[in-house]
Amino acid sequence: MKRVFDYFLEVAKVVFLVLLIVVPIRYFLFQPFIVRGASMEPSFEQADYLLVDQISYYFRDPERGEVVVFNYPEDPQKRHIKRIIGLPGEKIIIDEGRVFIEEEGEREKLREDYIMYFGNTEEKEIYLENGEYFVVGDNRPASLDSRSWGSLRSEYIIGRVFFQISPFDTFNTVKIPEY
Repeated sequence: MKRVFDYFLEVAKVVFLVLLIVVPIRYFLFQPFIVRGASMEPSFEQADYLLVDQISYYFRDPERGEVVVFNYPEDPQKRHIKRIIGLPGEKIIIDEGRVFIEEEGEREKLREDYIMYFGNTEEKEIYLENGEYFVVGDNRPASLDSRSWGSLRSEYIIGRVFFQISPFDTFNTVKIPEY
C-alpha cells in the first residue's frame, strides 16, 4: 500500500510542477494561435500553428509590419490576426489598393513586397489617434480589417506573432518586412 501512495505522491508532485511552470507561461507570456481563414495568405495559411508573445507590448509599442493577434473590436470574443501598417499619429491613405503613410505633411508609399493581391481599388483616408493602429490582412481581397471597421485600439491587442510552429518545414521566427 505504501508503494501505491508513494507513486501517487510522485505523480502529484510532477503535476504540481508542470502546473506551476506551464500555466504562467501559457496565460501570461506565450499563447498558441491557430490560423483560420485566408486573410493572411501567403504569409500564413489555414491551420498554421503560431506562438503569440503577450509580454513585449508591456515594454514597447507595436511596430509597423508586426503581425498581431487581437480581440475583434466588434465582437471581443473572437480573435483575429492581421499586420500593423499604420501607427498612432499617422494618416493612412489607400488609393487604388496601394497604401500611403502621411506624417507631418510628408506622404510615402508603403512598400509591401509580401502582398500578392491588393483587392478592391476603393479610396480611403483615416487618421490614427494615440493608441490606435491600422491593421490589414496580407490577402487584401479576403480580409475583414481596418479598411472596413476602422482603427484598432491598443487595448484589443493580445500580442505579436513571433514564432511559427507548423507547418513543420517553416518552424521559424516571424520576421518583420522592411519598409
